Amino acid sequence: MLAAGVGARLGQGEDFAPKVLLRFGGKTLLQRHIEILRGLGIRELVMGVGHQADRLTAAVAEIGAADFVRTVMNPHYKKGPITTLWALRDELSTGEPVILMDGDVLYDRRMMKRLIESPVANCFLMDRDVEPGDEPVKLCIRGGKLVDFHKQPTEAHDYYGEWIGFLKLSPEMAGRVPAATKPYVDAGKESSLYEVAIRDLVLADKAGEFGIADVTGLPWIEIDFMEDVARAEAEILPMLEASA
Repeated sequence: MLAAGVGARLGQGEDFAPKVLLRFGGKTLLQRHIEILRGLGIRELVMGVGHQADRLTAAVAEIGAADFVRTVMNPHYKKGPITTLWALRDELSTGEPVILMDGDVLYDRRMMKRLIESPVANCFLMDRDVEPGDEPVKLCIRGGKLVDFHKQPTEAHDYYGEWIGFLKLSPEMAGRVPAATKPYVDAGKESSLYEVAIRDLVLADKAGEFGIADVTGLPWIEIDFMEDVARAEAEILPMLEASA
């Protein structure tokens, strides 16, 4: 899980808590993640941390999840999220399957269940109900195959959906992520979106190893701006409570 950033777009300053500590319905995003992942049989949550890392560690202990959560410090977290992906390189090279995920998402448990149970070893979660514009990270499909993955894709495609921020990776594909990330770090392109490294793997995929699990219709929201916080409370949380 990438959870190191300052959350600058919330406009609350660096004293503001990490986004995974935002509370909805009396629970932090972090607590919700832990409950969902544990409930679905995930063995361990490794968090890439940076901004107020001590506060995150204390929150994990308060939840009673110190036996489930391990943190990896990214000392360069202010430079950009790709540095957190790089800090997690050893965790991606263990020879085990991995779920790579953003921490700032409020979502329906069924989405993660669908990802875990997908027969596709390298699987993105996609929502076809996507607003136009540059903000959504897009999964582009042509001829039934994933052909591009970017906020501003360049490959021709039949249609696209929005990536929800969760990606299941086989041991082999997870092991390729550090090598795809290293050129950006070495070139000083640390302000790049971390998705660019994953995109390089998608563009190089000639065998169609990457697939998607469509979760259109299930409630979720990524928390980037304060209006997202308001929408999460007013719209998404009631749907989650109703489905529960």
